[in-house]
Formats: sequence, C-alpha cells, structure tokens
Amino acid sequence: MAVTAPVSGEPAPVPPAVTWVATITADREFYDRVIARKGPDADQVGFPAFYPERRIILRGNDILIGKRSVSQGLTPDIDLGIAPADVGVSRAHAMIHIDDNGLTVTDLGSTNGTSINGSDDLIPAKVSIPLRSGDRIHLGGWTTIVFATEPPAPEPA
Repeated sequence: MAVTAPVSGEPAPVPPAVTWVATITADREFYDRVIARKGPDADQVGFPAFYPERRIILRGNDILIGKRSVSQGLTPDIDLGIAPADVGVSRAHAMIHIDDNGLTVTDLGSTNGTSINGSDDLIPAKVSIPLRSGDRIHLGGWTTIVFATEPPAPEPA
C-alpha cells in the first residue's frame, strides 16, 4: 500500500500503535548495590539461585507493579510475589502509565524505593517519571524490569 502525502487540511496518517513489553529479571549488580548501601530490607534480601526471565505484554493504561495480597485486595498486573519473590518489593510498589505520550513510572511510596537505569538515586515518591524504550527500573532487593517497545503485529491480509 502506497502512502501519499496528505492533502492540505487532511490529518496526516496515524502510525500504528506500538506494544510495550516488560522483561523482569533478577539483577545481581543491582542486588550488590542494595546490600552495599544497606537498604531498609537489605538484611532480609537474598539473591535467588534461579529466577527465570519473565516477559509481560503491557495491556491497558495503568499497570500496577507489586505483590498479590488477598487480604488487601491487590492483584498487580506485574506480580513480583511469584516464587522466588523479592522481599524488598512492596505490595503496591509502583504504577506504570501508558498513553499517547509514552510511558511513565511512579513509585507509590514503597519502602525500598525505585531507581532508573542503574542509578542509586531513588525517584521521588508519587511523581511520574517519563521512560523511553530500553529503560530499566530497579525495585526491591534485586528486581530489574526493562521496558521496550515492539512494532505491532502485522494485520492479516
């Protein structure tokens, strides 16, 4: 299909939306930094012997990151309470928001905080921070989540 320049007054063609994907890993480098700075839960956090990488396609506009709690009625979209669970992750740790402008992360006031791209500086609680494809957020004692865009799947012919 040929794409032609819009005629004056017509809106430009809208490119197809991208798909955001979160890849969750156990990050030894981040864990070592948490232990070195003696974070709030550092004495309770152990690095897992095995943690399979998880890939989650993000759906919707608001994605809760945390650990499931039946008593609190919390069912995070990205549940980090699946064994082996990172004890440093709060039940409602952070919120990812997706809109036409891209993706943001907001720490919800978690005990251990959230940092970005290897920084030891925690982002301020309850402040939306923009992310780009390829950015990494670090939370808990050893969890890193990489957010990336993928092109949309081709439409059937």
